[in-house]
Amino acid sequence: MINTEHADLLKLSPSERLLLVQDLWDSIEAEDIPLTDWQKDELDRRKAAYQADPSTGRSWEDVKRRIIEKHG
Repeated sequence: MINTEHADLLKLSPSERLLLVQDLWDSIEAEDIPLTDWQKDELDRRKAAYQADPSTGRSWEDVKRRIIEKHG
């Protein structure tokens, strides 16, 4: 459900809304938001799994290529 206080944002073009989302995300990214214990545990688990078998990892180029192939 859209907050009526922000309904004017829907009048922006899709590309303008996408830029707004990026700006909002960048502003959140700049904040020092602590991880939850669950998130820390999950990151530790994934790091340990990768260190145990590095062949399970993928390069950023491979990940990006697969995303583009799937979503354009």
